[in-house]
Amino acid sequence: MRGSIILTSAGFKIPVIADEIVKRLHKPPQELKLAHIVTAANVATDTAFLDIDKKALADLGFQVADFTLEDQDEKSLYRSLKNYDIIYIQGGNPFYLLKHIRQSGFTKVLNKLLDEGKWYIGISAGSYVCCPTIEMATWKREVDETYGLKLNNLKAMNLVPFLLTVHYNREKYREKLAKHIPKTNYPVKILTDDQAFIINGDTVTLLGKGPELTEKEIFQNKNWVTAIQRFHF
Repeated sequence: MRGSIILTSAGFKIPVIADEIVKRLHKPPQELKLAHIVTAANVATDTAFLDIDKKALADLGFQVADFTLEDQDEKSLYRSLKNYDIIYIQGGNPFYLLKHIRQSGFTKVLNKLLDEGKWYIGISAGSYVCCPTIEMATWKREVDETYGLKLNNLKAMNLVPFLLTVHYNREKYREKLAKHIPKTNYPVKILTDDQAFIINGDTVTLLGKGPELTEKEIFQNKNWVTAIQRFHF
């Protein structure tokens, strides 16, 4: 059976998300090996989030080993990751992460691991790269560095059929998302830091606090009425 995919905003450092994921695991965390891929954080200026999340993983009892995708290829990646139960990709810079996903052949390796029953858990940028593209990484702020990626070719791993925007905060991001969402060709899903999606086959289930955000929340301003017609879930 193909393994589950879990997409989060902030990972295990959010207690409600940790609880929801742990209760769905087929074994206690102490019996599971977790490959912690930190590539996206390697170009982050502030890595406090990484330290907090690593502590949360350790406190839960996972057997954790850090990995990077830089200077890897399909053979070395599969050899390194095949004995792990969970592939856990950290947040950070989605452009840098996608660059090394492409260069290393990680998508092919991950699909093989998922077919073997391994689980994938993404945090922020690690969730974005599961989507058809990472175009949503350009919606909230101006992008000043893409690490060689072209903004007209941000194709990602395409493990889920929708785009995802994370760390949703109504005051900061509602109008920005309302501006960009109608321009995309894909359905869009939204997560707060207290939410996650678990994907099993064609079934997508919301985990965490609160209801799933919909067009009513995003297009509340009457100026966006026509945009609602193109907003998909």
